[in-house]
Amino acid sequence: MQRCHWAGQDPLMCQYHDHEWGTPLHDDRALFEFLCLEGAQAGLSWRTVLAKRARYREVFHDFAIDRVAAMGDAELAALMGDPGIIRNRLKIGSVRDNARAAQRVIAEHGSLDTYLWSFVDGTPIRNGWADRTQVPATTERSDRMSKALKKRGFRFVGSTICYAFMQATGMVDDHTADCFRHRAA
Repeated sequence: MQRCHWAGQDPLMCQYHDHEWGTPLHDDRALFEFLCLEGAQAGLSWRTVLAKRARYREVFHDFAIDRVAAMGDAELAALMGDPGIIRNRLKIGSVRDNARAAQRVIAEHGSLDTYLWSFVDGTPIRNGWADRTQVPATTERSDRMSKALKKRGFRFVGSTICYAFMQATGMVDDHTADCFRHRAA
């Protein structure tokens, strides 16, 4: 079975590629989770984050936005000693900051889903890249999303992170033309 090059032969990456990456996602909790995990990936491999996802879900209350927003400083500080997550103080703190920013977005727009999907006009963008060298790291839309999220108080949301988030949540379908998921879409 032909997959996008980045999935390789790693079972965890193949499972993620085959069942999640590029699938349109509209659940606020799940969108929040991906936004935080993409931010945690900054400077690291997605494989590293994916291997730690279960522990992230445990320590961040399954990414329940209101529960994460209510986390105290001591609870966040204690996570610096947890080898099951990426122990970077700024990245850990950004999860709570992002939850609080998400609460404001939800209050204003009704849902995180409505707001985030507005950057693609509510419809997935299906690209037809012939090979991996054509897939961009950022786009004008990810630039706009990054700028808007930063203005609203989100952290670890640069344009590259936003584009990876858009790919992960199906806002953008970047399965290459030779990938079985591209043909199935």
